[in-house]
Amino acid sequence: MTVSAPGPSSTDLLALAVDAAVEAGTLLGFREGRVSVAATKSSPTDVVTEMDRRAEELIRTRIGAARPADAILGEEGGQTGDAPVRWVIDPLDGTINYLYGLHDWAVSIAAEVAGVIVAGVVNVPSRGEIFSATLGGGAWLNSGGGAGAGVVPIGRDRVPLRCRPAVPLAQALVATGFGYQAARRKVQGEVVAALLPQVRDIRRGGVAAVDLCSVAAGRLDGYYERGLNYWDYAAGGLIAAEAGAVVGGLGGAPASTSMTIAAGPALFGALAAVLAGLDAERDA
Repeated sequence: MTVSAPGPSSTDLLALAVDAAVEAGTLLGFREGRVSVAATKSSPTDVVTEMDRRAEELIRTRIGAARPADAILGEEGGQTGDAPVRWVIDPLDGTINYLYGLHDWAVSIAAEVAGVIVAGVVNVPSRGEIFSATLGGGAWLNSGGGAGAGVVPIGRDRVPLRCRPAVPLAQALVATGFGYQAARRKVQGEVVAALLPQVRDIRRGGVAAVDLCSVAAGRLDGYYERGLNYWDYAAGGLIAAEAGAVVGGLGGAPASTSMTIAAGPALFGALAAVLAGLDAERDA
């Protein structure tokens, strides 16, 4: 009888993800002067900086040195390898914020085992905060590194995260984001204009991973966005879910590029119903 070796533990994967996210955050924090655009993607406003590429290369190198057989999916470098363990990387979520010198941007890394996300970390260096979670192990916030410090040791000032208790839709603070293509932005503007009178207020931070972590931390009641990529919500979605939020799409679908919603259990249904009624998954 052959006994297969046990797979990696989610805590071990998380530790590696945190190390890589901290190193990338430190690299990104040492910006000198203005950051220039290296390339564009889906539209002239959807940009990539050289720092996006450098941060992803650092993360790939760090993970590859520790676990060379694993697959990696990164925003800038695409998919490499094919293995049961896959890393999902957004090396710089909030590139436009970073380009303009705004504070909120993040490094997001998730680890999948057999297609299931089991660990995730979102490092927000400008806040000196690291959000993390393991599947079934809860979600946590580490702080104390100081704004812009880049390094926040795990175990220091570590507090568990829980999403906000139930609030009615009319009292909910909801975040969203917008795509880069004009036709989609037009529809998203129509949707948010119709939603705004039905909620407490709307926030638009420009960093999906941070918005999802803000739901986990109780800083937002809910969040929704159409057009996210997998690396935008892989880590943040796990963190929100482990903090007690429901993370999904419309009509019982999972979170996806079509629609990602995160909110406390009591609010999720109401928010999803309004979005469905507004046909929020349509494009112009």
